[in-house]
Amino acid sequence: MIGGNILARPKRWETVGFENGIGEYRFSSWKYYANYIQDEMLNYNAYIWRGQNQENWKLQPSLDRIFKGNNKSPSGITRAKHLEAFKYAVRGRRGLNPPTLKDENEWWALGQHQGLLTPLLDWTTSPYVAAYFAYFKKTEDVNKRIAIFALHKPSIERKSNEIIQGYKSKGRPPVIEFVNPLSDDNLRLVNQGGLFTRSPDNISVEEWVNEHFIGYNRVVLLKMTFPNKEREFVLQSLNRMNINHLSLFPDLYGASQYSNLELQIAKY
Repeated sequence: MIGGNILARPKRWETVGFENGIGEYRFSSWKYYANYIQDEMLNYNAYIWRGQNQENWKLQPSLDRIFKGNNKSPSGITRAKHLEAFKYAVRGRRGLNPPTLKDENEWWALGQHQGLLTPLLDWTTSPYVAAYFAYFKKTEDVNKRIAIFALHKPSIERKSNEIIQGYKSKGRPPVIEFVNPLSDDNLRLVNQGGLFTRSPDNISVEEWVNEHFIGYNRVVLLKMTFPNKEREFVLQSLNRMNINHLSLFPDLYGASQYSNLELQIAKY
């Protein structure tokens, strides 16, 4: 006790809200993330993880942001035409005797990590890889917060199967699909423990969970936010765990980005 005052320690994390299977926690510091994973999540290996650079971004794929709720892009191209154009564009660019891609989602997955705008969202089986992608991109406003999401895969699969069983219309059922391609085209996906989700067009993961888990009292989707101002410390810490662009991107791009971070962060 100093001068009659007791300096209260900040909470490690606090609950922002919980409704319809969606929970949100606000962390006072990155250093408590490992505590949370070890204390609360270590025995729950059915969650997959995603990091985003801004806490207010929806879990929405890049293609939906272009289409903005419409059936065509601003230039008048449909999703189907966009994929068809990509298939023609990659002819002769996949090496000798490339593996056969069996369905539409495998084509989308091929394009996803090559910069194509797709209806897929990247996820990982590692909460620390997700953290790396949340913090990697530098933002000017250090007062903003980043977000890391955890999604309970079995709950989504069960609810999607229920929807499929009762679906009588034509076209793709309004479900969330998990895409985990077996193709050897993408070594990045292997190194990142990566997989994808595909939601109904123009519906974010949050919106889908909120609609289909009304009153559900278990966590299907968890959102955790952290201070952006800790970026350099976080990336330095993750690098000591061998989570960096060298390990996640086994190519020249990965080597270049790793070298760029060494210019930005002292003792990286």
